[in-house]
Amino acid sequence: MRGSRPEVHSGTASGYAAAMHSKGLNRRELLAAGLCAAGAGLVTPLFGGIASARQGRVPAALAAYIADYMAAMNAPGLTLALADGRDRVTTASFGFVDLAAKQPVTPQHLFEIGSISKSFVALVILQLQDEGKLTVHDPILGHLPWLPMEAPYGEVLIHHLLTHTSGLPDDPPLFPFESGGRAVQTFTPGTQFHYSNWGFDVLGHLVAKLDGSSWPEAVTRRLLTPLGMASTIATIGSAAAPRLAQSYLPLYDDRPYPRHGPLAVAGPLSFELASGSIVSTPGDMARYLRLLIDHGVGPSGRLVSEAAFQAFTTPFIAAEEFGPGASYGYGIAVDLLDGHRRLRHTGGMVSFMSSLQVDLDAGIGAFASINAQLGYRPNPVTQYAIRTLRAAADSKPAPAPPAPDTDAVLEDPGAYAGVYTAPDGRRLEIMAKAQSLELRADGEHLPLQHLGGDLFLAEHPRFALYPLLFGRAPVPPAPSADARPAVPPAVTDLGIGPDWFANPRHPGSLVAAPSPALAAEAPELAAYPGLYHTQDPWVGSVRIVIRRGRLWLNGTTPLQPIGNHLFRYADEPQSPETAEFRAIVDGRAQVLLVDGGVLRRLPET
Repeated sequence: MRGSRPEVHSGTASGYAAAMHSKGLNRRELLAAGLCAAGAGLVTPLFGGIASARQGRVPAALAAYIADYMAAMNAPGLTLALADGRDRVTTASFGFVDLAAKQPVTPQHLFEIGSISKSFVALVILQLQDEGKLTVHDPILGHLPWLPMEAPYGEVLIHHLLTHTSGLPDDPPLFPFESGGRAVQTFTPGTQFHYSNWGFDVLGHLVAKLDGSSWPEAVTRRLLTPLGMASTIATIGSAAAPRLAQSYLPLYDDRPYPRHGPLAVAGPLSFELASGSIVSTPGDMARYLRLLIDHGVGPSGRLVSEAAFQAFTTPFIAAEEFGPGASYGYGIAVDLLDGHRRLRHTGGMVSFMSSLQVDLDAGIGAFASINAQLGYRPNPVTQYAIRTLRAAADSKPAPAPPAPDTDAVLEDPGAYAGVYTAPDGRRLEIMAKAQSLELRADGEHLPLQHLGGDLFLAEHPRFALYPLLFGRAPVPPAPSADARPAVPPAVTDLGIGPDWFANPRHPGSLVAAPSPALAAEAPELAAYPGLYHTQDPWVGSVRIVIRRGRLWLNGTTPLQPIGNHLFRYADEPQSPETAEFRAIVDGRAQVLLVDGGVLRRLPET
């Protein structure tokens, strides 16, 4: 989607993208493509009060890291913006917009920035508050009484929408396709963080009403034009198409992502919702970084008051989806990096993924975007950029770069090692390597790609449709809310789609005596398993399976029944997201409503 959820729910259906190596793309070519463009970019004055912004060069350590990162993560191309408080900016590009023709990315190409757009929404809302047209503590229904929503747990304020604490779902239809369809709240506003694109789409309509123009027109007049972001467009569509970087999708959308699988060129997209509608260049994003570095001051003066900027950057609610210790302000995440206050956000569109980070204390900012959607964001690039620029400002050597693919380095592979047995006697062996795992099955040794957490992937036709999800022993109740187990619970079992395997550490181990009861079907769930698909590019395909008497989405997310053919994600008991099965024909559901999409059953081949 347009926010951080693909990183959090890495087991959801996604398709796969293509090995740059198979097209002859290597680290040296990536680096050369980037350096030849690194001197291009901002050649006109950046701000009115500055005679000319100094165009910097990408630090050598950062350029080398980007090349390694792109090769490891299968990124076709990358665009980069750097800015600091000393009137210096850098724009650069790496890799290609056309893999087949090896056409380089340039700093003039537009990239979709996705949910980084939410910070623009928040700043426009705060401008409206500065003008006395609203307060962030206004109930949203007072301004938009037509909103199709139910709020049984409490009134929803603008503040709750800005902070993802409304208790409403991520992405239901803003204008439901059926009579009576409404977004339904599931927890008291202000008490929990639950990412909601819906909430920021609503805020876009609020801006339009109070500004007297559409969201794209309002943000262009209020922010883009005053900042000199002349290349940026606030609507994804035909106006942006001639300059938009060609982008890529996974070739397959019905299975988990192998890091170097085949890519397909993405088709055109039309999108103007405020949650993620902005397309921009690195030069323009450098201008935006400077606005954040300067606490809301633009080239001709303040665009938001100091009080509004302080509200924008206040850590209102814990939001660990953005990293350990992260909180969320208004349309932006807030945390500490090396003891410095940091603003950060990511953006994931259908075929782009982006990251923005600003070190407020050091006055340094970085933006990066990749022209593919492979389930991750270039956070390591922007974070390393911040650290590298800070070291240069302090006349220190560049810090050591992080691993290009942090998930590839497994800290405790031995915890997973062992023989896993299914109720029918089938066996899988997991073997620990130095910092990775290998699967032994039917005499083959298959390296496992770590997808994060306890999720792994074997690149083999037998295991192509589902990741491997390891289970752990139940965690005993903690003596206090802050207490955490010193040692992670033992790995005891393994799920692969509908199949379940246990090792000797499992309390009901199947190693000694396979139990037919554990393999029993769940007849009340028999109507639901299957492959469901939608042409909506945000959703794609979903596989539903039964494993150990429970329904699973894509084999990784357990579903808990809460009503007639209605389920909730069991690993997020208070989440407003639901999965609903409809049109039961001859004992099989034909339609699945999930993540705001309407999916229809397909025959499995």
